[in-house]
Amino acid sequence: MRAGVAGRRRAAARRADGGRRGASACAALAGVLLLASCGAGDGAGTDGGPGDETATSSEVADAVGIPEVDAVMPLPAGAAVSTEIPSGLAPDEDTESCDRLSSLRPVDEPPEELVPRIRDRGRLVVGLDQGSNLFSFRDPATGQLTGFDVDLSREIARDIFDDPDQVEFRSLTSSNRIEALQDGQVDVVIRSMSITCKRREDVTFSAPYYRAYQRVLAVRGSGIESIADLEGKRVCVAAGTTSASRMWDDLDRLTVLSVNTWADCLVAIQQNQVDAITTDDAILVGISAQDPYLEIVGPQLEAEPYGVGIARSTPGNDTDGLVRQVNSTLERIRSDGTWDTMYDTWLSGLGLNPGMPAPVYTAEAP
Repeated sequence: MRAGVAGRRRAAARRADGGRRGASACAALAGVLLLASCGAGDGAGTDGGPGDETATSSEVADAVGIPEVDAVMPLPAGAAVSTEIPSGLAPDEDTESCDRLSSLRPVDEPPEELVPRIRDRGRLVVGLDQGSNLFSFRDPATGQLTGFDVDLSREIARDIFDDPDQVEFRSLTSSNRIEALQDGQVDVVIRSMSITCKRREDVTFSAPYYRAYQRVLAVRGSGIESIADLEGKRVCVAAGTTSASRMWDDLDRLTVLSVNTWADCLVAIQQNQVDAITTDDAILVGISAQDPYLEIVGPQLEAEPYGVGIARSTPGNDTDGLVRQVNSTLERIRSDGTWDTMYDTWLSGLGLNPGMPAPVYTAEAP
């Protein structure tokens, strides 16, 4: 008899805990998403002992003296939910309206001539992400920033100062990186920033240093295998990115959770607040490396060439020299094998080394 009571309590506790987990994930977005498929009983019904069908959470609460509470799993700070494309995130339909990959050709001039202000300051100020696994993140063992984008930053500093450590990193979100360039908070942005015609209206880009492809990340066994499977689903993206644009273009019903960082997307999918994450495969491989229950699915979508972002040149701030300096570094790391080493170190999980994208230089008068 005593064993039967204990079994009922254990089973009821499991049922109550599972119900709270499912309810919290749904409640966080229920007011906006209206997801009928996510009920308060999601997660319940795990196997239990005798009396599993009769025990209730109230009995458990009474038995152990703990009052019942309805806990709601909070969304990440600064998160926003939308069921239609927000202003400013419409697909870049004029992709071919500009020569988006064209950049200034490197010249045989010393850094003292090309970037005198940076040389006088004594350090290169780089804006990047501190939570993008494999590209720019803090090593848990040392606390130091590391990753593919960090290595590229140091190579640029090496060519300017003959010292890769003369660089200062400032953390930026996807939504404030262009403003940081325009306000002079940073010299360059190296933050998996795709080169688009729309962005070129506000900033200048180096030649591309990496070519990614948009894909989808989902929980293993979820049934999501392509874009079509996201119809009516919840998808997480980072604010200020173009990741959701293609989704809205191809799907009739889509709910997008926009957050500050890709690390927030990882938490959201682990808490069942979204069904999938979509962005470039290079970022997704870093997210999936942190959770064995996630997998990258579906074919490659749009090509996303990454460039170093630099403020547009003005009479008071001539940045053409910086563009040429950065492109000079990109030429060097392509020819001396440094880029290949960086890829093998950080991005080999994506497959065979595809090689660094070839530059396209702007035609200039002799």
